[in-house]
Amino acid sequence: MEKHTIREAYKRYWLENGKKPVSVYALCKILDIPEADFYLHYSSFDAVEEDIWLDLFDRTISQLKTDEIYQQYNAQEKLLAFYFLWVQKLKEDRSYILQQADRSRLPLSQLGQLNSFKKVFYNYASDLIKEGYATAEIKERKFISDKYTHGFWMQALFVLKYWIEDSSVNFEMTDAAIEKAVNLSFQLMHSNTLDSLLDFGKFILTKK
Repeated sequence: MEKHTIREAYKRYWLENGKKPVSVYALCKILDIPEADFYLHYSSFDAVEEDIWLDLFDRTISQLKTDEIYQQYNAQEKLLAFYFLWVQKLKEDRSYILQQADRSRLPLSQLGQLNSFKKVFYNYASDLIKEGYATAEIKERKFISDKYTHGFWMQALFVLKYWIEDSSVNFEMTDAAIEKAVNLSFQLMHSNTLDSLLDFGKFILTKK
């Protein structure tokens, strides 16, 4: 029994019943496996849900790593490629993802299912930022450079939320939103615009 089989069975149960199985035993009965086999891979359904999101990220990154053109991209182009491919992967599980979004009244930033995905995305974003420093796409700034990764995470949540709510044909508006969001973020991190905003903010604060 592989983790993939358990994940797919769990998603299928949600799609067919609109809720999670009443117990691990119930899911294992459907899979015709001993309950102990489930615990070889997951400690709970919460762990399965986190792994579903992690798998979406892993499959996206794995495909990008095999693309020789992607390897030649700069940091901005790599992030664009990631989002475009990630959204393609999300489409494969859109019905399940919509169910999960509807079930929770919490904003995406507080959705526990995304915890494992958040950790690996932070690592990915951190590597892109280092590349951006090396190519001068991103300007290092005292005190706020370490906040860039969080900014990229908020951007990823923006893309996810926009895609969830997107009703355009083939989610064309999401593609446009991705381009605008990524282009704007790199413009701000590269140009002096952000420095001007920070200086203005400091000026206002010192006057109070």
